[in-house]
Amino acid sequence: MNEVTSLLGIGAALCIGAASPGPSFIMVARTAASAGRANGLNAALGMGIGALLFAVASLLGLTVVFLAVPALYVALKLVGGLYLVYLGFRIWQGARQPLEAATEETSERSTPSRGYLLLGFATQISNPKTAIVYASVFAAFLPTSPSIQFSLAVITLVFAIEAGWYAVVAGALSSEAPRGTYLRYKKWVDRSAGAIMGALGLKLAASASQG
Repeated sequence: MNEVTSLLGIGAALCIGAASPGPSFIMVARTAASAGRANGLNAALGMGIGALLFAVASLLGLTVVFLAVPALYVALKLVGGLYLVYLGFRIWQGARQPLEAATEETSERSTPSRGYLLLGFATQISNPKTAIVYASVFAAFLPTSPSIQFSLAVITLVFAIEAGWYAVVAGALSSEAPRGTYLRYKKWVDRSAGAIMGALGLKLAASASQG
């Protein structure tokens, strides 16, 4: 398999994975709808940086470390799962805020905040399974002896796919109609998002006991 074909295969697999709904999608979608496009894009950038970190780690052999020290992988899954549960609780808790206050808060948060970049990054790296997914995709498509240029192209592609997809999500859900819908149904949207986020976190944490 030549490097061009390998790169196309990796790109296709990662595009499918990025578009699959999960904690990252929920976080970016809610950020864009509640805090505006700029903050949604900051969250998308954080997602891209987190994905890039996992891609580099996978290429350097993080999966080998996980296999050699199973307790480390278990610990990371437990911590990551609990972090997602915490995020879900915070979202659920914020659902109680009156709609009028939410409208004022949205206006105040229209300026970009680095906090959303960090939130995106933390949400991305909270799931160590991402590293396993990348390692599996790379194992399936990487050439036998990839060049340095190819490896750089892979991690650039990972960043572009992850940050690009979530930037599209942020742009779409920060427009007037979706934001208006969010503000009208904020209580139920936040409670649904918080419940789903918490459930995904519990699932990840519970999987830690399975090794």
